[in-house]
Formats: sequence, C-alpha cells, structure tokens
Amino acid sequence: MRITRTGSDGRTRRTGRIGKFLVAALAAVGIAATPAGGATAAVPTPTPGTLQQYDISATYVSGLSSGGFMANQLHVAHSDVFAGAGIFSAGPYDCAQNNLNTALYACMDTFMARKTPAQLEQLTRDRAAAGKVDPVANLSGDKVWLFHGTNDATVKAPVNDDLATYYRDFGADTVYDDTSAAGHAWVSPIGPNACTSTSSPYVNNCGGDPVKAMLTHLLGSVKPATSSTLTGKLVRFDQSAYAPGGNPGAISMGDEGFAYVPQSCQNGASCRLMVTLHGCYQYYGLVGDALMDKAYLNEYADTNNMIVLYPQATTMTGNPRGCWDWWGYKSADYAQKSGPQMTAVTNMAKALGAGSTGTPAPGLPAPTGLAVTATTASSASLSWNAVPGAASYDVYRDGAKVNAAPVTSTGYTDSGLTAGTAYGYTVAAVDASGAPGTRTAPVRATTTGAALCVTASNYAHTQAGRAHQSGGYAYANGSNQNLGLWNVLASSTIKETSPGYWVTC
Repeated sequence: MRITRTGSDGRTRRTGRIGKFLVAALAAVGIAATPAGGATAAVPTPTPGTLQQYDISATYVSGLSSGGFMANQLHVAHSDVFAGAGIFSAGPYDCAQNNLNTALYACMDTFMARKTPAQLEQLTRDRAAAGKVDPVANLSGDKVWLFHGTNDATVKAPVNDDLATYYRDFGADTVYDDTSAAGHAWVSPIGPNACTSTSSPYVNNCGGDPVKAMLTHLLGSVKPATSSTLTGKLVRFDQSAYAPGGNPGAISMGDEGFAYVPQSCQNGASCRLMVTLHGCYQYYGLVGDALMDKAYLNEYADTNNMIVLYPQATTMTGNPRGCWDWWGYKSADYAQKSGPQMTAVTNMAKALGAGSTGTPAPGLPAPTGLAVTATTASSASLSWNAVPGAASYDVYRDGAKVNAAPVTSTGYTDSGLTAGTAYGYTVAAVDASGAPGTRTAPVRATTTGAALCVTASNYAHTQAGRAHQSGGYAYANGSNQNLGLWNVLASSTIKETSPGYWVTC
C-alpha cells in the first residue's frame, strides 16, 4: 500500500507498497444496487428555491466512480473555472473513447487494452488547441486529491494509477491515497457502510477522515467539521434552467438538484464552491439524500465558508444505473465543453458565482411574469414585468446569455433559431453596476415549422455528434432511438427537436 504525492516540481513522494485488492463482481458501468438504509438524515430538509449568486473565491469539483470520471472531465475542460479536483475511484480523461466496451473492460476492468496516459495527454492537448477544452497549462499547480481502496475492484487499481500519472504529467499538485481497505465508495467518518463494502448507498466508514484530507489538500487548511446541527439551508432547485434545451431528462439528468449554502455565505462572506457528483446507483431518485447526508461535506462547509452543489443524474435508455456520462451514452462530446451534462453542471456552478470576480451577490430579484409571446421558425419573443431598480436585463437561452447589448425594455426576441426546436429561457434584472440578479424560472419556447431532417450514414451521424454507438449499433442522441448498424453502409434520417435531442424523421 502507498500514499504518493507529486508536486508541480515533478518529484514523487511515496511510502510503502500496494496491498492486494479483492476481486468484486463487475456490473455494466455501475455497481449492484442494494436498498438504502433507513438512517435519519442530519442534512436539512430541502427548501425549494433557485441558485443565486454568492461571493465565490474559488471552485472545486469532486466525485465518486462515474462522478469521479465526470469530475475529471469538468476539471480538464473547464480548468479556468475549477481550481482542483478530489476524486474517489476513477480513471484518466476520456479513457472510454466513446465506447461502452472500452469503458467496461479497459477503464473499469483491465481485460482490454486502453489508451496510455501519454496518449490521453496528447488528446487533451489537441482538444485544447481546437478550443474544445481549456488550455492544459491551467492544470499545472492545480490541487488534485485521488483515492482508491484496496478492496475496490469495480474500477481497478491500474486505471486509478493512470489518472494519477495523467495529472502528474501536466504538473498538478497530486496526492494519491491507495492505502485504505475501502471498497468502491465515497469514504466518510459518518458513512453507514463497513469499510470494505461495495453496496448501496456507497458511503463507507473506514475509521479515518479522507474528506478532511481531501479538503485540506484542495483548500490549504480547514477548520474542524461542526459537530452541531447544520445552520445552512439545502436548496432544491429546478435543473431545467441549466440543461441545454431546458429538458434535463433528455440528457439523463434529474428534474431537481441540490445546493447546501452555509449561513455565512448567505450573509455575504467570501466562500469556496465544491461541486460534488454522485456515482452510479447513487442518484437522489434511488438513494434519497444518503450522499448529501453522509458525505461529511456539509459539516466542513458550515465551518469553512464552502457551498456544496449536488447536481443529479438519473436513468434513461442506455444509462440504466443513473451514471454520469463518461463513455458517450448521451453525446460524443461528453468529455468536452460542449457536452450536454458538462454544459448543465457548469451553468449551475456559474449561477452560484463560479468563475466570477468575487463581487458580492446582487440584490435584484427575478423578474415576474416571464412568458413566450410569439414564435416563428427562427425566433422566439419573450416578455416580463419590470423590476424596480433594474438598469437593464439579461436573457439566457439554455443557460447561456444571448443578448450582446443590454436589454432596456421588458421584452426580447431571440433570432437565428432552428425550426421545430424547443429552447429554455430565463431572464435576470441587471443593476446600474452591471451585476445580474436572480434568474427567473425557465419557460420553454418551441419554434414553428418542421425540424430539418438530416440523412447520412450512421457512422457519419456519430462523428457529427447527432448520434452515438453502443454494441455495434447507432443510437440517436437524446431519444436513444436505434438507428441500425453502426457503419458507413447503414444510413438513417434524423432531426433535432431540441438542442442535443435527435429523433428519426
């Protein structure tokens, strides 16, 4: 067994040797589900609300298993936003190469050959040069904390080792703990499962405090976790405001996400943001608040001015275990900035203040009465009620601002849209200093006319990001309709009915 640490100077420190790890049954890109226990949750009762801007000084991402792969993807693609990552049991960036078999047998188990860290590093550089991910230079010096247990055979040790190598080669300040006897799980001092367990809800207790170790490395130092009742609020918000197309279910995300906001952050303190991503079979719709309650993050959040964002995936055709997309079940761009889930989670983080200059949150409320007043084949018109004190308004389509100039009226027409396509819109009032306030709940607008049908080979559809392949067949992105064999001879005709959602014509 060993703990190794590599700094930006490239030197590696290690103690001990790898201990043997036990073989566990491999499930298809996930882990076998067991009903969650009935422990009473200490996390606050969720309060319906919206994500508001706070004074965020730095943003980090963490996750387990599929959430760990996703955390790495977010860190690499948006290294201008995320300052570091904490990852329980996952492999290197885009290990799966848009292929389920590769994910299963090369990036979880090791029956098949996989891309080497050096090859994946070159892939990352190429994508950075094309603007598909942020510059790789951003990763140098970033804090990275990795964990893999010796009883975790779901994502094998050599795959985790490759993740450590990948980060070290880019100069990240990397700590890699593989000394624990943990099974495949998030490990916490209040985890309900035994250390060696690999079972629902996948939060284990191994007697130590890896969460403290992770936060200490990422943040520099941490105050002790609170042992008292949590004083913050758990906000339950609508994820459709941040999902491309306004339909989270179409990209295998749940209707609602959660954010724990300490009282100090609500009162205007400068805070850090931690985005935490669950693993397969660990989403809210299956295990409830088990991860939010037992991960031991909220206890540190209360004493260390840290907001914790808990986005939620869910099941869909091609993703029966509610995993985050790290092998291309939803989009061939899953590991790039343009990936639908990547876009949604980053939109959520930015809504809370990630990537902002640290200016305290503005006080303007969300406009009321947002409505779609008209649509054409290429445009959608909106109206809303005025907000006292607003100098202008910003309009967001599928989470991204669309107005280049300030909108000084209480209406806006968004043009250049695709016929027969659904879009999600929100609006925020902007004060005299240029700071946007709280966004409205989303409304959906569907342009008139028939969506453009595209005929091509199934191979061409996957290369263009309209479809993905699994088991030798092509499936339309979003709807997951079977298009037939995945090759250059079989062809199909499909259309995009909302951003990233393709169906057969």
